[in-house]
Amino acid sequence: MSDSEYPLLFQPITLAGRAVRNRVAHASMSTRYSQNQDIDPRLARYHANRAAGGAGLIVTEPLAVLPWHDHSHRPALFKPNARDALARWADAVESRDCRLLGQFQDSGRGHRETGRSPQAWAPSALPDDLSWTMPREMPRHRIHEAVEHFGKGARRLEEAGFSGVELSAGHGHLFHQFLSPAANRRDDEYGGDLEGRTRFLRELIEIITSSCKHNFILGLKLPGADGIPGGIDHSESARITARLAEAGGFHYLAYCDGSHSHALEAHIPDMSYPRAPYVEGHAKIAAHAPDVPLMALGLITDPAEAEGILASGKAQMVALGRPLVTDAAWVKKAAEGRQSEIRYCVSCNTCWATIVERRPIACDNNPRLGRRDEVDYWPAPARRKRRVAVVGAGPAGLEAAWVAAARGHGVAVFGASERPGGKACLHAQLPGGENISSVYDYQEMAASKAGAELRLGWKATVEDVLRHSPDIVVLAGGATMLWPHGWPGEWRDFVLDLREVSREMLERPDETIDGTAVLWDQDHTLATYAAAELLAQRFARLVVVTPRERLASDVGLVTRQGIYRRLYAMPNVEVVPLCGIDPASALDEGRAGLRNLLNDAATEIGDLALLTWSGSRAPNNELAAPLRAEGLEVVCVGDCDMPRTLLAATADGHALGRSL
Repeated sequence: MSDSEYPLLFQPITLAGRAVRNRVAHASMSTRYSQNQDIDPRLARYHANRAAGGAGLIVTEPLAVLPWHDHSHRPALFKPNARDALARWADAVESRDCRLLGQFQDSGRGHRETGRSPQAWAPSALPDDLSWTMPREMPRHRIHEAVEHFGKGARRLEEAGFSGVELSAGHGHLFHQFLSPAANRRDDEYGGDLEGRTRFLRELIEIITSSCKHNFILGLKLPGADGIPGGIDHSESARITARLAEAGGFHYLAYCDGSHSHALEAHIPDMSYPRAPYVEGHAKIAAHAPDVPLMALGLITDPAEAEGILASGKAQMVALGRPLVTDAAWVKKAAEGRQSEIRYCVSCNTCWATIVERRPIACDNNPRLGRRDEVDYWPAPARRKRRVAVVGAGPAGLEAAWVAAARGHGVAVFGASERPGGKACLHAQLPGGENISSVYDYQEMAASKAGAELRLGWKATVEDVLRHSPDIVVLAGGATMLWPHGWPGEWRDFVLDLREVSREMLERPDETIDGTAVLWDQDHTLATYAAAELLAQRFARLVVVTPRERLASDVGLVTRQGIYRRLYAMPNVEVVPLCGIDPASALDEGRAGLRNLLNDAATEIGDLALLTWSGSRAPNNELAAPLRAEGLEVVCVGDCDMPRTLLAATADGHALGRSL
């Protein structure tokens, strides 16, 4: 197998007279590697890794260009030490035959972090549809100042060795706001009709093209459908595209859906969306700029998907954000026919959540993100070989196992289930959870490649472990949900936790049940709501009860929006916050009582067919003490150490495997 399997994906393309070696672009992704607006070496290394991994073009995260850009995590172009740092950044990427483009953007009134933006400018003094930030209206002189500074910024990037810039006029940011009839209520030359609303962007394009050489690439990202009433839909986007194409000056187009509103989730579609959901619609919009290459964007994770999009003629390039976060060598592996070795994106949006929480970017399926040896990583051999027993074949155990085996250790993995993945395997079978399998699929492949022995369907005992004669034992058996505090012990015979209920439902795929299912949610993670969707599909009614003030508190905003959208779209689902289950409930009579935690008000749910819960978990570490009593070194990882997240599980397992 060779790169001929994806002939279009690896076909060069020319933009503004510059050769791009293939059709894969790394879409702009914020990293929060920079502090105090410095161009941190980690940022250059992150992009250099993607260039070494085969990407043809990379778009940076948004850069701080304007005097009022005070975001500390955005690399600034005009700080005293920026010129040399920009040159080093450009060389790190361009020297690897990859084009580097800086992204220009201003958030305007858009704000997706906690609180409200204190320095927001907008075309009109109208509140942000998500954070309710109230901006100041940009006067003409401030618009002219912004245009001038963006022109100077483009020139500075060109001088540093960048191949171009991308203007991000989507996602609900400032340029998008000028384009939108809902956000732009100006009555001067920068508002009103289409001509006025596109003026700011046309002036930006004009100053960049006039400030830089003819072969300086200018990309343009526009809104597809922003999800705001009276805003930009596909029809309006087509009109905007046609007007901008008439003016010209840009060399590729990309589109993004969503905005700073209840539609924010649409800009970074998760596992609940269909694959490549925007290709058809964006291709129709881009037809209004027929001579400009289109870069497809949005939930494209597999080389075959990307090749199919190009083969259909619906785009001329593909932009991958999260997939290249997950595997810097995605392109290289696809070109070499090693697509089975790609660590595929789970589309869980952990990366997005970490940066919005003001932490450096992280990935559930890439524990080496941003490290020097990240590209096509395979660990170095250990100096001293050891025998390792891993009890548990979930993400933490398998990650530890493959890394340890790749280092030359003799590794045996005991997995209680017939399939790898542990609790993640259950999640992968629930609605919207399919991509979770990407984590343990890679780990199983790598473990087999490295020579680890997988003993699945084997619930290990102390004797089983001792027969392996290990030098070290890794306990990675996950965790078990605790019985809810205050619930009567006699309920244990017929009230099962959500995992057990989900397994039973999956074993009976065609079963539907009259009556009401009550889910008491103390967990607030993604898997709980995937299971809730399954219950809603099977039961006539689902009531989700939580002691917190809202659902999904432990997932990122865009993921939470999607959970709300799906649950509230189901007419048989009811959400009851700030309540607990009354332990005096007459479950045997089909009634569950609820009590409000603030005012003790009581309500009752009749026609009860199921009561289940998802809550706090206790580590399954019962083998630790007896194994240590045998004189063995025992280490617990993942939930078996401390119940947390998939991100923590893979990070724990990886770190342990490298430490052996």
